[in-house]
Amino acid sequence: MRCLLVTPPMIQLNTPYPATAYLTGFLRQHAAALDLTVTQADASIALFLRLFSAPMVERMAAELRQRARALGRGKRRVAAPAAITHFLEHAERYVETVEPVIRFLQHRDPTLALRIVSRQFLPEGPRFAALDEEALHEAFGALGTTEQARYLASLFVDDLADVWRVGIDPRFELARYGEKLAASAPSFDPLHAALTGESTLIDEALDDITRGLLAAHTPDVVAITAPFPGNVYGAFRMAQVLRAAAPGITLVLGGGWVNTELRTLAEPRVFDYFDYVTLDDGERPLLNLLHRLRGQPHPLVRTWVRREGRVLFEHDPTQHDFPQRDTGIPTYDGLPLGDYVSVLEMLNPMHRFWSDGRWNKLTLAHGCYWKKCTFCDVSLDYIGRYDRPGTDIVMQRIRSLVAETGESGFHLVDEAAPPAGMRALAKQLIEDKLSITWWGNIRFEKSFTPELTSLLAQSGCVAVSGGLEVASDRLLQLMKKGVTVEQVARVTRAFSDAGILVHAYLMYGFPTETTQDTVDALERVRQLFAAGCIHSAYWHRFAATAHSPIGLNPEAYGITLKPPASITFAHNDLPFDDPVGTDHDFLGAGLRKALYNYMHGVGLDVDVREWFEGRKVPRTTVPKQLIARCLD
Repeated sequence: MRCLLVTPPMIQLNTPYPATAYLTGFLRQHAAALDLTVTQADASIALFLRLFSAPMVERMAAELRQRARALGRGKRRVAAPAAITHFLEHAERYVETVEPVIRFLQHRDPTLALRIVSRQFLPEGPRFAALDEEALHEAFGALGTTEQARYLASLFVDDLADVWRVGIDPRFELARYGEKLAASAPSFDPLHAALTGESTLIDEALDDITRGLLAAHTPDVVAITAPFPGNVYGAFRMAQVLRAAAPGITLVLGGGWVNTELRTLAEPRVFDYFDYVTLDDGERPLLNLLHRLRGQPHPLVRTWVRREGRVLFEHDPTQHDFPQRDTGIPTYDGLPLGDYVSVLEMLNPMHRFWSDGRWNKLTLAHGCYWKKCTFCDVSLDYIGRYDRPGTDIVMQRIRSLVAETGESGFHLVDEAAPPAGMRALAKQLIEDKLSITWWGNIRFEKSFTPELTSLLAQSGCVAVSGGLEVASDRLLQLMKKGVTVEQVARVTRAFSDAGILVHAYLMYGFPTETTQDTVDALERVRQLFAAGCIHSAYWHRFAATAHSPIGLNPEAYGITLKPPASITFAHNDLPFDDPVGTDHDFLGAGLRKALYNYMHGVGLDVDVREWFEGRKVPRTTVPKQLIARCLD
């Protein structure tokens, strides 16, 4: 039996998403008992490379010219967007340069940097319009040729992505595809309509890639992971092609989006595309399913099926998940590691970590050791079941991945890496004289003392990310976050003093949050940037989810859930009424503008009210030296 594990488009371009690597390593432990061959493929990077190739850029130009001629014959002329106009004017140059640029971003042609920074090589489109030459020189100087070239090449890629999106398929973005079709989608109808509607050039490219995978791997089972809403359309599109080309194949859907959104699945049409839909960690459900397909009497675990037109959930509670010590060593075997591209999307040195560099993905523990935050899906397995395998296992996986990939960069993708585990890892790395570069997600725990952060830096830790959320002690307490603004200031300063970059996840729109709360939170964030405590941040809009304490008990947080629509497909985000009535849409625009400037070192001495244009907001009540006093 041959099993193919697939990551559908679109997802990050610089490194493989780890789900298939983990499952491949696990299933190969059991391959002999099943007479099983396990392979993996990343259709996301494959689609990107197909679209950003000379033949496809040439096809895109031909289609856009044909559309322009058709519009020109009409009675009313419609002005083309700037991205399209510039592309068509310079289409030949785009065709000539796209493949050299991609090779450069794959680190395969480093000397091309000299031509790119000359500003004579690339057909610079609208994304280049806002370039500040002084800022470029400040960021890269006279010797940062390669880095500057990568930044300019990334703008070139963004220009072409805009043309694909605006001119060919509005669902397409570099890190997501058809996201709106799966985000908060109670009905399957929009996704089904897209899947059965007219195909675009991008659809056709993905269809061709899918048929190529079928021919190359000849699988009996294809398991597709959908970790995010932006992967769901691609997952169903690939399943549709596989079903038509090879009706006898067994198709399985799982992944992070499935685990949160399809826990109340009732839509039979999903099973026109997939035979099985599994929830939570995939090791046990997939292994039991493979035994079942072999004709062995193994029960299904956390698996949706369709029987006689009805959607049923099959689960044997006696079948437990595998301890993390027993899930094996992840492997990237079969994935084209040299094909991934490192893009430099922003000049901020911390913000680049998500898109720059080929990082091996690893976890110190399953789940979250805190699991109390009221906005988090703590009732679900991926958060609520905490299981730390031990430093010996982590070190074994690190050594194996370095040997396999030749890369010593690691991204710890824990929900929150445990401080004790990080200390143990750092000590072992130092003791074994194993040189790696690593970063990961944490909680801003008080246990991250200057002594510990110094140890982490010595072991190779270069960055951390963590949730500050709303920088308000009242709201942090309501969230049960377990931290205070003062504590966050001290912890982030300890990391910064150790030479470790810090990214803060921020939140606005939390229940009972007032305009004054938001303005004050922005002032605290401004002071944290000004004090050098944090280097990068991102503001998320709060969403109540069905599996969080807020979603399960909204009255305790002062909100009322709106009557639900008829739900047969995805169910997670919950619309609600907050009696405070704060205009979070208006405030969000100002928060994002302020943060963008702070990350570029701009406006740190500006009154925070100035970022909120078109409407007066209250003066901050936060003392100007609050963070400085916290750090004394």
